[in-house]
Amino acid sequence: MSTTGVPPAPRRLRWAVADGVTLTGRALAHWRRQPGQFVVGLLFPVLMVLMFGYLFGGAMSVPGGGDYREFLLPGMFAMTVLFGIESTYAAVATDTARGVTDRFRSLPMTPSAVLTGRAAADLLHCAAGLAVMLACGVAVGWQWRAGAPAALAAVGLLLLLRFALIWVGIHLALLLRRPESVVMLQILVWPVGFTSNAFVSPDTMPGWLATLAGWNPLSATVGACRQLFGNPGWGGESFAAQHAVVLAVAWPLLLIAVFGPLAVRRYRGLGR
Repeated sequence: MSTTGVPPAPRRLRWAVADGVTLTGRALAHWRRQPGQFVVGLLFPVLMVLMFGYLFGGAMSVPGGGDYREFLLPGMFAMTVLFGIESTYAAVATDTARGVTDRFRSLPMTPSAVLTGRAAADLLHCAAGLAVMLACGVAVGWQWRAGAPAALAAVGLLLLLRFALIWVGIHLALLLRRPESVVMLQILVWPVGFTSNAFVSPDTMPGWLATLAGWNPLSATVGACRQLFGNPGWGGESFAAQHAVVLAVAWPLLLIAVFGPLAVRRYRGLGR
């Protein structure tokens, strides 16, 4: 016990939480000062819903029947989560390239606060985006049909996936350290999104691609959300389709277990 009478571990935890809250506030302050970028980020998924739901929706068929917009919206919720990895990458890479991260490392603050603060801020950003998307879905006729508890569980799975992708984005940003390389990340994000069940059923794809889409982590979350929301198209004969809820928990936890420690190690190794 220290001379102040406060055990060292609780005191360190209190400092870590306080530093993390401070850096979360820093990220939120950036969004307040640049509302245009924040609003565009929220409206882009809405544009996708209108485009796919109304322009292409008439040509789409839903496995087992049902309204395509109800099939589409859970996929768009997950795509909103996926697209957020680019903003995480850009923010962390910009701070690293400009030396902001190095200045944070030189301050008397908890080292983990830089990463946890960014993760918390991005999770709040994602929650705001999902709220906008849910409102957009209701406006175009989408409904959750399995009750409020199941709907909240679906939102929780979406946020869990977002939290996992945050750590992927942080690790890649600390690894590459160049904001302009976000274009490379965008090239990777779009194939991940479209080789999933977000827009069409994997049954309509060639065999090898259907298998890839079925085991895509995004597909697990989309399938689980369709099931929990009570929307059409969540069934299937494959193991991945039959156990979508389990995989929607397992995939993000695996990503966190892999990329969380990698991001922390990369952060500690900056400047060496």
